[in-house]
Order: sequence, then structure tokens, then C-alpha cells
Amino acid sequence: MREVPNNSTPRALVERGDVQVSYDTLTALRDAYAAGVTPAEVMTEVLAQLEAVRDPAIFIHLASAEDLAAEAAALGAFDPNRPLWGIPFAVKDNIDVAGMPTTAACPDYAFAPDGDAFVVARLRAAGAIPIGKTNLDQFATGLVGVRSPYGVPRNALDADIVPGGSSSGSAVVVAHGIVPFALGTDTAGSGRVPAALNGIVGLKPSLGALSASGVVPACRTLDTISIFALTVADAHDVFRAAAAFDPADAYSRPLPAATMPAPSPAPRITAPDAASLIFFGDDVQAADFEATLTTLAEGGARIDRVDFAPFYDVAQMLYEGAWIAERYAAIEDMMTTRPEAVHPVTRAIIAKAEGQSAVDAFNGFYRFADLRRACAPILDAADMLCVPTIPSFATRADLDADPVTPNSNLGTYTNFVNLLDLGALAVPTGQRGDGRPGSVTLIAPAGQDGAVATQGQRLMQTRRPRLGATEHVTPNLPFQDSFALFEEEMALAVCGAHMSGLPLNHELISRGARFLKTTQTAPGYNLYALPGGPPFRPGLCRCDEGQGASIALELWAIPKVALGDFIAGIPAPLVIGTVEIEDGSQVKGFLCEASGLDHAEDISLLGGWRRFLDRETKAIA
Repeated sequence: MREVPNNSTPRALVERGDVQVSYDTLTALRDAYAAGVTPAEVMTEVLAQLEAVRDPAIFIHLASAEDLAAEAAALGAFDPNRPLWGIPFAVKDNIDVAGMPTTAACPDYAFAPDGDAFVVARLRAAGAIPIGKTNLDQFATGLVGVRSPYGVPRNALDADIVPGGSSSGSAVVVAHGIVPFALGTDTAGSGRVPAALNGIVGLKPSLGALSASGVVPACRTLDTISIFALTVADAHDVFRAAAAFDPADAYSRPLPAATMPAPSPAPRITAPDAASLIFFGDDVQAADFEATLTTLAEGGARIDRVDFAPFYDVAQMLYEGAWIAERYAAIEDMMTTRPEAVHPVTRAIIAKAEGQSAVDAFNGFYRFADLRRACAPILDAADMLCVPTIPSFATRADLDADPVTPNSNLGTYTNFVNLLDLGALAVPTGQRGDGRPGSVTLIAPAGQDGAVATQGQRLMQTRRPRLGATEHVTPNLPFQDSFALFEEEMALAVCGAHMSGLPLNHELISRGARFLKTTQTAPGYNLYALPGGPPFRPGLCRCDEGQGASIALELWAIPKVALGDFIAGIPAPLVIGTVEIEDGSQVKGFLCEASGLDHAEDISLLGGWRRFLDRETKAIA
């Protein structure tokens, strides 16, 4: 593996006494400010570190030192109510930033925007400072990062490997630790593939969670702004600051609160089976993926393996029919009046739309509907999917020899995600056996960004990968105290088949519920294995004073508006009543009517439903 020079790894920001303060994560930079560092010093150091990397292709436009000093001064005194106060960030150059040109990596397309994109404006309001516009595959068409007239950014870890695209500059600048986060966009994987190739986190939110107002479209129905960071917690902090409903964006939609719940004790994670995994001969990548699945299983996840063919079939549709025509629509004027201004590879890809008709588009819609239906049972049976972020690596020499095939290969596990309205998070898993960076992507239905982030953070804290090209490894950050309800939620105690990883947990997940924590009842309850099934269910009953035991529970937060529909599906003899938990507080939860206990087995001494299931499994074995 050929690495870039050591001077690509940022040094400490500044010394305060005996303490060296770094600034490549939000936590580190907040600590730096607490140690007395000023935003003006940070902006000076950002420019110095960028100069030290010596890669002029990272940025298409960079703010001047004078402009950054003015932005820093305008922040005023430290304001703890602004969660990104003083945080520098970079913006992919298909997203508008006031005072900077937007080019989409096409000089003939360049224009001066009227103001900030919606998301950039929200980040500025939170205190963040944009330092410049990063390079990209022209018109966000590509996963390799080499289709730009502004040069090719060097991969932060290995100069022979492509930087990944289309959000090449954004990924590289974060991997070097120059800024704690950067914005990209993602239609086919542009927010995930560069993350994998540079050993960092790539958060691709649920469609509509981040407004696309002020973004040059690629496929408007599928586009989303994405976030690059060195840690999951940082990416999610930025996501929470940026997410909001935008009535000016027809594709914006209100989604559940972007919180990171406590780690689920037994998430159901589905991965491709061995027969349907695709690595294009990269055995090291195959071994690294299997090792990651083992890590997830050792952490309590239930791993299911399925034939992934339906997802691959969906992925192939992204560059066919309606969706390639949608890319054409985004730059129709350029393609019809100035086609020579479009990068030759980009032009060849998008020009395929010229031979297609509306009939072709509708036939594509019909086929996609069939494929989506085929994927639905797999998605319904899982809390999330886990796939390799990329099947293998592509070098710049590979792209010189064939500018299309390596790019297509990189999208193997990314192209289907936006088409199926899923959220995704690419997380580094540490060095592979050959030293190249490992990465997997966790994928879940729209609105489950927080749950995916929690699982991603837990995975990184277990594997402890190096953070991009910096000298740091994943910090062991505490998870937030999850037992905090929003006004629109209520707590619900579950003790059986609705617990995480069990057959009916999807009835909670599909209604927007989120895991809070594991706990147990106060003493004084009995648990019974009820007759019937599948699914097999327990019944929880309150006992007379001085009798019974404490029974294991999970607490979930469920939206109040979803509770009625949820209760309507609960069969007798189960009911929702009031359950006292170990700290003496009371919550709503599952109880069982006494009339339903005929022929039921008292399993109270086992202390919980999972122990009963373990006993039954061992008995069968």
C-alpha cells in the first residue's frame, strides 16, 4: 500500500501549557475552545494544514484568510446554545454558499448563488463556518472522483487509489483532519463510497430529512445532502443541526426526531449470503466483511443471511430509463446547447437518455415496483441491513484503462439505497489484512437514522479503527442517557416477542418507536409462557404483595399518534396496562389477563423471556 507523505496528517492545533489541543473532531475542537483557543486561530490553522497537505485539487474555491477571520470575528462571544459554534466545515461545490461560486465542477455552468442553501444556512445559524467549495465528479455523476476539470484530489490514505466520488474533495479534507465535517451529496453512493476509500464516516440521511433547496440536482427525486466526519457522533450532531422540514423543497418531509437511542441489545441485522456476495475477486475484502459480521454477532446482533439478488436488480435500474433521463433533465440546457462543456465520460453516460421515450420510463417504473415488492419482505424482517460499502478498490490506473467499469463496480452495494427510500451510514472498520481501509454500510428504512447511527458508533468503538489519515483511533464515547421522551412520545414496556431482535419487534419499529433501555419490573410479577404460536408470547401478571419476581423488560418510546393502531393489533389475553419498573416509576406496558393463563407455564424463576427462549433452544439442540 502506497501512503501519502506524513505531512498529510494534521499536527496539533496549538499548545496550551503541557496540553496539545487537536481539532479534527467536534469534541476535540470544543475542548480547544474551552482551553482558550479562538475561532480566528482555528481558521488560521485550517489554512496552514491545507497548505501542508499540498493537494490543490481538494477545493475548487477556498475562502481567503481575511474572509475567514471576518467570519470568526462575527461569531462574537462563545454561545453554548449554538451547537456548532466556531466549527469550520467544507461544502461540496454543487451546494450553494453565499459569496462563493457554484460550479458543479463545470466552469461553463458556474454561477453566483443568491444565498446559502437551506442546510448551509442552518449550519451557519448553529455557529459553523464554511471554508470553501470542494471538488467533485462533474454534476455529481460518478463514484470515482476523477471526472473533474479541476484536477483529481489525492486519496488521503493511498495515492494510488481513487479518492471516491462524486464527493471527492469533501471526503479527502475530512480524512486529513483539516475540518471536522464536510457536506457532500448522495444519489448513488456519493456520500458513502468516498468515505470507505478514505477510512471515514459517511452519513446518507433518509430522503427528505435534509432539504435540497440550493443544491444542483443530479436525480432530484433521489438526491440528498450527505455528511462526512471522522466519528459517527460528529456526523449525527451535524445531521441534527441541519435537519428540518423545508416547505420550499417539494421533496422535503418531516421525519422522526433525529436522536441516537441507546444500543439495542439484540438488533436483527440482515446481510447478503455467501452465494450472493460480490467482491470481484477481492478475497481480502470478503474476509474483512465476514470479520465485521462476527463482531456484530458477538455484540448481540442476530445476523440473518439472504439472497441479495433483488437489491442488485434494483441497483441496475439507477442508470437506466427514468433515472438517467432525470440526470439529463437536470442539465438539459448544457446537453443541448453546449455538450462540449460536459466532461466526456459524464456526457456519454447522461446522453443515453436521448434514445429513450416516456414509454421506456413507465416500463422502468413498473419493473421497479415489482423489484421493490421483492425486497420488502427482507427489509420487513430486519432492523437494518449490513453490506460492504464497496466490493473492492479501484486505482487511478484502473480508471485510465477503463473509465466506466470500475465506477460501476463501486456502486454494487450503494445504488439501490435511495431508490428504495432507505437511510444509510458507512462506517470504517479498521485496516484490512493488506492495510487498506475496511468499511461496511448499515442501512435501514427512512426515519431510522438514529438507530443506524447508534449501531454504527457501537461497531466503531468495538473495532477501534484509525480515523482517516489522522493519528487518532475511535474514541470510546459514552452513549447518551436514552430514557428521555419527547413531548409527542410515551414510554412502553415490552417483555416478550416485541423486544429487540424478536419476531414482533418490527411492529414497534414500523411505527417509529425507538429503543430506550433495558430494565426490569419491580418485584412482584410473574411471567408465563402462554400456549399457542408462533409467534410465541409471554404473559406478565402482577402478584399479591410479597410474591413474584423482577422480570426483564425493554423500554421503548412510541409516538403517541401510533399507539392506537398498535394497541388495535394486540390479541387477547394480552392488554396494555400500568407496569411498575425497578426504580419505582410506572409506565404503560404489556400485561396478561388471568383468564389467559390456562395451560400456561410459569417461567418467573428464569427472570425473563430471553432466558426462556435460550432454554428452549438448548433443549432442542
